[in-house]
Formats: sequence, structure tokens, C-alpha cells
Amino acid sequence: MIPEPAHSFLPPLLLQGRHFDAFLFDMDGTILTSIIAAERVWGAWARRHGLDVERFLPTIHGVRTVETIRRNRPDLDAGAEARWITEREIEDVEGIDEIPGAVRLLRTLPPERWAIVTSAPRALAERRIAVAGLPMPRILIAAEDVSRGKPAPDPFLLAARKLGVDPARCLVFEDAPAGVASAEAAGATVVVVTHTHQHPIHIPSGADHASIPHYRDLDAVVNADGTLGLKARTP
Repeated sequence: MIPEPAHSFLPPLLLQGRHFDAFLFDMDGTILTSIIAAERVWGAWARRHGLDVERFLPTIHGVRTVETIRRNRPDLDAGAEARWITEREIEDVEGIDEIPGAVRLLRTLPPERWAIVTSAPRALAERRIAVAGLPMPRILIAAEDVSRGKPAPDPFLLAARKLGVDPARCLVFEDAPAGVASAEAAGATVVVVTHTHQHPIHIPSGADHASIPHYRDLDAVVNADGTLGLKARTP
């Protein structure tokens, strides 16, 4: 169990009464936890290529695999290395589980009103979603769907377009600085999920977003007009 960090907690009930056209969820660290499995694979890769594993592992989260490789080992064939890593990650799923309450919350949402927006390749995303027992979304934006990944706004803009909604009318659930920056650039409202954080994350913009440790205390509200909201869960 990862300890909950001391975090600037801004309750999502600050958003109570606000209506959104769609909810957009990052995957790793936001609706499921894969950090143990991911760091096993990435740690093995880093050792193969002479990197300081302890310093390297914090750099892998929230961005596409090829971008992590290019940033740390620009001399390598990023495409070939990314394929090796993805194959290992698809095989190694031990320890992957939902963020508490995520399955229940996602199952209450109309399928045309939510999407998953991840920096993982599609095959890996589908594997982890299935292992964690999460419902498979109708719209899944994966690494290969955009030429510019997070922190660029492209992944969230594409998800909003596929759902037929204005990105400014979307609520994004994220856990990583790159993802938060991407959602901000897309014009969306952000909730930071802190379940896998051991330390407060640095938000480059300095914005104070609402934050939650998990989804156990939240319910989604589906309004008469089809818009979505949040409320504290009734025991």
C-alpha cells in the first residue's frame, strides 16, 4: 500500500454544482496502478543501457515510451526499444489493480460521456484495463493516436473531438505533471489523483487543482440533460 502523501488537498466538492459534458481519465496512476510492474520492466531496460535506475525511474511516468527513450538515450533506435519495453510490459501484469473506487465510478457513467486518454500504446492500455477489471471505454486515446503526446494538448483535444464535446466542458482526471499540463493546455478542468504519489507533484503552471486520493468517496451525477457532475458519496 503506497502511503498517501502530504498534499495540498482541495476537495472535488469545490466542483459540486458544475456540469460537464464528459469526463476524461488518464490511465496509469489515475484509474489503475501499474507502477510496480512498469518499474520492473523499465528498471531492467535502464540497467541494460547503463542508466542510474534510481534517478531514471521517476522520469518514465506520464509521457510516451518513445519520448522517454529519446530523452534519456537519444543514440538508440527509440522505436525498436519502445517495442521491446511494450512487449515486456504486456507480459508483466503482476500487481496491477484499480485505484480504489474507479471500477464503480466508471460503470455509472454513460459510455458516450467518458474516455481514457493515455500515453501508453493501445495494446498495453487494453491489457492493463482488462487486468485491473475496469470497463473498456468506447473511446481510448493511446500513444499511437497522436503525433504529439502529453504535455501537448493533442491527446485530450482528440478525445473531446471523438466524443463530440468542447474540451472546455470536460473534467480531466490526471496524476502526472505532463498530463496536467496537457489538460490545462486543452482548456479542461482538472482533478489530480494522488493515490500513487509519495510526494506532492509539481504543477508547472502553479495552478491549485482539486485533488482526490481515490474514488471511494465520490459519486458521478448524471443530470437530466445528460451532463455530468460529482458529489460526495452517500454511505
